Amino acid sequence: MITLEEFLRIVRKRELLNTEEVMQFMNEQSDEARRITFELNGKYHTQEEVRALLSRLFGRKVDDSVRLFPPFYTDFGKNIHVGRNVFINAGCHFQDHGGVTLGEGCQIGHNVVFATLNHGLDPAVRRVTYPAPIVLGCNVWVGSNATILQGVTIGDNAVVAAGAVVTKDVEPDTVVGGVPAKFIKKIG
Repeated sequence: MITLEEFLRIVRKRELLNTEEVMQFMNEQSDEARRITFELNGKYHTQEEVRALLSRLFGRKVDDSVRLFPPFYTDFGKNIHVGRNVFINAGCHFQDHGGVTLGEGCQIGHNVVFATLNHGLDPAVRRVTYPAPIVLGCNVWVGSNATILQGVTIGDNAVVAAGAVVTKDVEPDTVVGGVPAKFIKKIG
């Protein structure tokens, strides 16, 4: 059985997630993540209790300035990194096997999806998954119902419009929107 550290080393190198050992590890971690998210989403919790559950889910202490409104969904949890003063609104989905990093001051709207895995197009290799991280700089605002795809980096102070599908990196201090997301304007 592989360890969390070994798995994270594999995804940092963006290696294929295609061995039985890796898939078994992912399934076991998914079970643990679902247990914690069901506990988080199943009843009212104070923000202190929410942070304690997130700390268990992420495998590290979440800063006291972080706020999250459940429900919250993830199928892994151990590769989410959240800076200070981050707010995550209700209904967000973090597919974080490849890594999701939210810089300080990020504001995440309702029902935002972070998808760090992709599949092969060829049906013969469709079961194979390819990880790549998503990284948000500081003070990024992601509008409701946006989707951020694998391998995307969003620069400091950028804004992603509601409903956008972000497939490419976003420059700092810009607004993007649409499907796929395109440059709308510079901020400031």
